Amino acid sequence: MPRALVNGVELDYEIFGPEQGEPLLLVMGLAMQRVAWPAALLDALVARGFRCITVDNRDVGFSTRYEDIRAPSLPTSIAARLFGLRPRLPYRLADLADDDMALLPHLGIHAAHVAGISMGGMVAQHVAGHHGERVRSLTLMATSSGRLGLPPPRPKVLRLMMSRPTGRVSVDEGVAYITRLYRTIGSPAWPMSPADLEGRARIGVMRAAAGTGVTRQLAAIIADGDRSPMLRRLKVPTLVLHGSADPMVPIALGIDLARVIPGARFESIEGWGHDLPDALAPVFADHIAAQARKAR
Repeated sequence: MPRALVNGVELDYEIFGPEQGEPLLLVMGLAMQRVAWPAALLDALVARGFRCITVDNRDVGFSTRYEDIRAPSLPTSIAARLFGLRPRLPYRLADLADDDMALLPHLGIHAAHVAGISMGGMVAQHVAGHHGERVRSLTLMATSSGRLGLPPPRPKVLRLMMSRPTGRVSVDEGVAYITRLYRTIGSPAWPMSPADLEGRARIGVMRAAAGTGVTRQLAAIIADGDRSPMLRRLKVPTLVLHGSADPMVPIALGIDLARVIPGARFESIEGWGHDLPDALAPVFADHIAAQARKAR
């Protein structure tokens, strides 16, 4: 797949849809590769007139990695935020946003619709906050403002995240962990079969070793802090899309996010968790397309 050297890093990307389609930048979440965007969703978006740009965020997949840089531990990152300290990190979420917006002109695109999920939604907030004139519409999925005092992930999710394998692990070990994670954060109203869960996990694990990028990306999330001051200044037409059954980012965080952004529209999907089930692909695509139409 093509790669581009932009903003001082190499980004691996892939485009789906015709050149005449409306550009839609899709920003994936924590430690997830661009191949985590399901084919069913990409097909649904292309059918609705979009040209989808998917990217490996830096430090995952085949984009620039930082395996020789050790990230602060989770307790250290949390303590730094609570005490208002600014830890030294190899990159911040705003850098990932700048990466994406440097990629677009490389592709001959000036402005695009933007949709991001989870950490990708946080990056998308920075895209709109720092490059708002180039964002046609914004869809924030299963994400938050970063404000303190809101409900945390459910304990079973936190325990699983803390037990993530470190160091060198076999393909089977990596697939087993990701499959457990998918099952834990999945949508109770649209459960995926064990074979489908394992298949999605295996695609990413077989494509590129996970490495330690998750620890650096997580440190960047924690260090990013409260984005509310930036979000209150947004002038981009925004949709906040959240699931009622999200165990990773509880729905209260989505409600809070929509309240912070001027004019934002909030839509909840009953029974949706923190995943992208194929059964919901038409629903997601319809919401993103409707938001794009409002921005025209």
